[in-house]
Amino acid sequence: MLTVKMVVTGPFNAGKTEFIQTVSEIDVVSTERKVTSAEERIKETTTVAMDFGRITVDDSLVLYLFGTPGQKRFDFMWEILSEGMLGFIVMVDSTRPETFREARSILEAFRAFSPTPYVVAASKQDLPDAWDLDDIRVALRLEDGVKILPCVSMNKENVKTVLLELLESILAELES
Repeated sequence: MLTVKMVVTGPFNAGKTEFIQTVSEIDVVSTERKVTSAEERIKETTTVAMDFGRITVDDSLVLYLFGTPGQKRFDFMWEILSEGMLGFIVMVDSTRPETFREARSILEAFRAFSPTPYVVAASKQDLPDAWDLDDIRVALRLEDGVKILPCVSMNKENVKTVLLELLESILAELES
């Protein structure tokens, strides 16, 4: 059986925990804690170590999903969680352009940890103030070959599409 470790990363409140919860076949192991800083009161809780979920694709393939903390003060977990990953997803909140620079630096950090395949998931695409994918590509300075996919973290089909796009890239790399 092939097990594939994928990391779901991105800035605070980009939708990482919800993304994993939407598709995991097990109860997600989560390290959520109450948010303490005033500027991050966008939501009540934040991931402090990791989220963990699992998806059995078929008898021969299982995906393990590891979600990273989005807050900078927990970035020491990023390198730990990246060990053994075969690919990663950078989640970007399409409605919060002020987080795009941080998303770019997270992407660069994960590429430095391991030169594995990755995709960018533009979350919250269902909201009226969501940026267009082409504009996000420019803002993040993504090369043409990097896949950027629309995503709504609560939509199981969207989440599956993002995971399958990354999985295709991972399997292609494993075969080469």
